[in-house]
Amino acid sequence: MEAKYWYNILPDLPEGFPPYMKPDGSPVKAEEMEVLFAKELVRQELSQDKWIPIPDEVREVYSIWRPTPLRRALRLERALKTPARIYYKYEGASPPGSHKPNTSVAQLYYVSKEGVGRVTTETGAGQWGSAVAFAAQFFGVRATIYMVRVSYKQKPLRRILMELWGADVAPSPSDRTKVGRKYLESDPDHPGSLGIAISEAIEDAVTTGSKYVLGSVLNHVLMHQTVIGLEALEQMKGLDEYPDYVVGACGGGSSFSGLYWPFYYEKVSKKAPKDVQFLAAEPAAVPTLTKGTYMYDFGDTAGLTPLVKMHTLGHTMVPPPIHAGGLRYHGCAPTLSILVKHGVVKARAYDQVSVFEAAKLFANTEGFVPAPETAHAVRAVVDLALEAKEKGEERVILFNFSGHGLLDLSAYDEYLSGRLQPYVYPDEEIRRNIEAVREKVRI
Repeated sequence: MEAKYWYNILPDLPEGFPPYMKPDGSPVKAEEMEVLFAKELVRQELSQDKWIPIPDEVREVYSIWRPTPLRRALRLERALKTPARIYYKYEGASPPGSHKPNTSVAQLYYVSKEGVGRVTTETGAGQWGSAVAFAAQFFGVRATIYMVRVSYKQKPLRRILMELWGADVAPSPSDRTKVGRKYLESDPDHPGSLGIAISEAIEDAVTTGSKYVLGSVLNHVLMHQTVIGLEALEQMKGLDEYPDYVVGACGGGSSFSGLYWPFYYEKVSKKAPKDVQFLAAEPAAVPTLTKGTYMYDFGDTAGLTPLVKMHTLGHTMVPPPIHAGGLRYHGCAPTLSILVKHGVVKARAYDQVSVFEAAKLFANTEGFVPAPETAHAVRAVVDLALEAKEKGEERVILFNFSGHGLLDLSAYDEYLSGRLQPYVYPDEEIRRNIEAVREKVRI
């Protein structure tokens, strides 16, 4: 059951991976990426090796919570009166309560092997920040975490958890960086965004000689998450089951990709016993895959990152303050974007009120409280199960329960009190954002 290799999707993509670019139109070289990332992570990012061995030291830390359970949602099925069979991979079993340590442990291990003593990163809802703080303590590395300001205020328990594990946490935009001070000057109460927090973390790393670690989007990050899907694949086969649908919440793309990549490998290598479909569930407040444009854009707000070819809403976007902070990102993983372009992955967008309705149903039937991000996947699964009921067809649905919501109960309090806003990002604003990118980025 224990995964000994990560699966790398790059060799199996339907087209060549678009290179990371500089604004002048020249490709970014590997040695230039090593300014920010550990050398081994850069190697993995660009590797065409289909299987990457997981170091023993990483597997040892994984063993604290891996393999995670695969559960069948029988009570949810009964409540929906659906012929669908629903399974979920419970990533809330990790100490930080989400899927994020699958890559933070790997990244901090490689950073420590290079003798680097400090990392910087950003976090939206705090799941990634918690995972970095958790992993950093195992490998003797200090962590500075820029937490999106609206989440810093909404989710104090996540901040406390990060600080308990020894991290230095700053609300972003902060007064610690030029980028942060610029946004605070224009608006002292700026809610922040993942794009701004990424800019701050990168500026900090570059100016202090630290390394930067990332929680989603890039290839090596998504690859580390494939322990989820590789375990689920074996667990499903042990039950003599195979999914018709693989579903996950999608912001940058790491939790969803971690589950569906191994099933995609089976599909393209013709090992899958049936035609499995892949569905990404995203917020209507940040509809990157459903309304974004596939083009080169910066990964951060200040334009400090290389240009990435991906589905994007425009790097200057400041998303509405939805509670699913981990999904408040303007772009999506380039590998996932390619597969959306080719129709291999479908996407649906949901407003957060309908998402919390599904989360409450799941908590009432299965007991586990989903994180607001995870609740998007739950919403999509409920809809698929109701479609199966309407059509009178059996379906096997597998989804990633990417994290629990026990540190997000203030969001549920807002929902239960009727104060939760649905938030749908306006099409006109998306159009303006994309036009601004086209003016700035001419690749």
